[in-house]
Amino acid sequence: MGNFKGHALPGSFFLIAGLWWAGKFCLCYATRRNRHAGLLASRAMQRRLEIVEGSVMLSFSMIGMMAEQFVADGPQLRLYDYAEQHWDRLMNWQHATMYLFFGLAGATSLAVHTTGAAPLALDRLLLAIAFFTEGFLFFYHLHGRDMLDVHVHQLLLYAIFGGSLTTFLEWDLKDHNNMMFITMCYCWHFAFALLTVAVVYCTVCWVVHSRSKRARPMEMGLLKASEREQESEDEL
Repeated sequence: MGNFKGHALPGSFFLIAGLWWAGKFCLCYATRRNRHAGLLASRAMQRRLEIVEGSVMLSFSMIGMMAEQFVADGPQLRLYDYAEQHWDRLMNWQHATMYLFFGLAGATSLAVHTTGAAPLALDRLLLAIAFFTEGFLFFYHLHGRDMLDVHVHQLLLYAIFGGSLTTFLEWDLKDHNNMMFITMCYCWHFAFALLTVAVVYCTVCWVVHSRSKRARPMEMGLLKASEREQESEDEL
């Protein structure tokens, strides 16, 4: 858990989820502004997107929980080491707990959008609880760590993947100047996230505009055909 692989796995999941959410909400906004969006703006398409999101979230969560438990140095579902008389690998258990709540959010989303047996907003409530649980776990994830390591995890309380770039670098853990540098890296990361969302938005708008331009000639053809049928009826 306490190595690059243990942090790269959840970081990759959150990056993928962030890009997905950026694209999905940009698509929703762009299609609502464009009345020629056709299938992209339909409720069926939006429902499919929600189902895909719930499935991916549940899959990522299951993969994360299995990885935290069954890696070579994982707890193997053992919470307490009775031989040594202490808790067993609580960091892995904390990460598994974080994945558990995102898995519950994914399962709830699938229940909402495939069965109709749950209130429509319940999936968003569970997702909010999952993010709150992640921050709550990280708040108590800092015991016995070096000062710089504590600072990185505190940044995670403000943004899910705020410290992901810092995992690629090694620092002097007792140098106060590194505190300034790592905070600056966090701000750069935030700026890059804004740029990424802007690129996603422009791409989605371009796709919607292109599809609507192709849909207009077809609509005009159907309209002309219906007008010709009306004229022939009038002649009769």
